[in-house]
Amino acid sequence: MARCEVCGNDYDKTFQVITATGTYTFDSFECAIHRLAPACGHCGCRVVGHGVEAGEMVYCCANCALLAGVAGARDHV
Repeated sequence: MARCEVCGNDYDKTFQVITATGTYTFDSFECAIHRLAPACGHCGCRVVGHGVEAGEMVYCCANCALLAGVAGARDHV
């Protein structure tokens, strides 16, 4: 069994995610999201999906990007 890096659960169904910066072990997608997904530059929620990128920042939606001062941000219509 392996231990989840986020919650510490020792679980027989863990999985690994390999990125350019390392290999991570998790027991759930929730823990993987908590550890690896970027946080919205405005509201702080985890961005699961494409989000809106502006410069070095990532936002969960166009509204958060607009509220953070990104001109012309919009979601796909």
